[in-house]
Amino acid sequence: MLHFQVNAAEVRKPQAGCQKGSRVGSADEFCATASTAPPASLSEQTLATAREVLAGRRRGLRASLAFAGPAVVASIAYMDPGNFATNIQGGAKYGYGLLWVVLLANVIAMLFQGLSAKLGIVTGKNLAEMCRDHFPRPVVWAMWVVSEIAAMATDVAEFLGGAIGLSLLFHLPLVVGMGVTAVVTYGLLMFEGYGFRPLELIIGAIVGVICLCYLLEMFIAPVDWASAAYHLVTPQIADSGALLLAVGIIGATVMPHAIYLHSGLTQSRVPVRNDVERHKVLRYSNREVIVALAVAGLVNIAMVMMASSAFHAGHPEVAEIETAYHTLTPLLGGAAAGIFLLSLIASGVSASTVGTMAGQMIMQGFVGFRIPIWLRRLVTMTPAFVVVALGVNATQALVVSQVILSIALPLPMIALIFFTGRRDVMGGFVDRPLTRIVALGGTAVVLALNAVLIVQTLL
Repeated sequence: MLHFQVNAAEVRKPQAGCQKGSRVGSADEFCATASTAPPASLSEQTLATAREVLAGRRRGLRASLAFAGPAVVASIAYMDPGNFATNIQGGAKYGYGLLWVVLLANVIAMLFQGLSAKLGIVTGKNLAEMCRDHFPRPVVWAMWVVSEIAAMATDVAEFLGGAIGLSLLFHLPLVVGMGVTAVVTYGLLMFEGYGFRPLELIIGAIVGVICLCYLLEMFIAPVDWASAAYHLVTPQIADSGALLLAVGIIGATVMPHAIYLHSGLTQSRVPVRNDVERHKVLRYSNREVIVALAVAGLVNIAMVMMASSAFHAGHPEVAEIETAYHTLTPLLGGAAAGIFLLSLIASGVSASTVGTMAGQMIMQGFVGFRIPIWLRRLVTMTPAFVVVALGVNATQALVVSQVILSIALPLPMIALIFFTGRRDVMGGFVDRPLTRIVALGGTAVVLALNAVLIVQTLL
């Protein structure tokens, strides 16, 4: 269980200030007098509202908002700097030609994030814990090692992205930008100590900033909407370079650590006592997944469209974030370039925060122990500093990190299908045959792309 989750028992305690004769009954009953003191924190208020909804005493938008948060937090992984790198390269070199890959990846992500959330809600355990409980010890350790490598690859993309944005915007050395990113990320992680809600709201606000930035970019960039719509639904791979980027886009979109994390965010966020309540929580969760991942998908589509509109015709060689920024200024103006950097910084800082949270949960779930958050932050960001120290091209490192993620991705996907398809684990919430077939198809797509990439690399 993630340590920022609030004990629901605290919410059910009578609050100070209840007058004599106040009614405090079962788990979903609260002090009925008007003088009852409000819950002491945002997280407790959210849980209190959720209990009211489950008891049938509250409906409407506020009821839905009480259950919103986990998918929004997970969605930031789908708008991280790795997406910027692969989408810029894809749009600049192949125009709108890889938009269908972005759409396909987002649909696969939506399905698997929904399954991950369901696993946590139904079982009360996250995916890493389920693997530890059901798989042989050597398999568990192997999965943990692969997951840690994927977490480090994730942080290379997220950490470098935020640092690149800061260094370009404020004309700082890249190493200084990395230092600032590290400090800001650690500061955000400190909000975990105040319960789950503050960090959910902060991440939600950052998602809003990223969305607003790309909405503005769509008004600035000269988009060919007809061509974009055609390529969104027409699969094509132009050459081997397009294949590499397709794998990178999938690796940047469907994130292993996000699949693990979502089950941890939902496993006891709103405690449930029976299947009726599980159905209600799951219904709200599915709605949130659809909305949050649809927004993330639109942002990714907008990234490719912006890069295609700005660079494909006259600057197809643009393959680096730094080059994209400097090229945007004369092409679309300083406003477009500044908006681009703002979204990149917001993406890098927030995604790095969420990645560290996921790393903690993965370690605790697989091997049963945790390390101090500052040490976790140090371990996962070290590879990014190594990349810079060795003089490796930062944007190319981002793309390679996404390919690594795509290769690591099938493990959690297969494990998730395995657990959500078992009646002894899920009971009446076991996957329907159609869901299972679609999930297996999504996994097969990832495996096939990875296989072709490996063969191509070896030959």
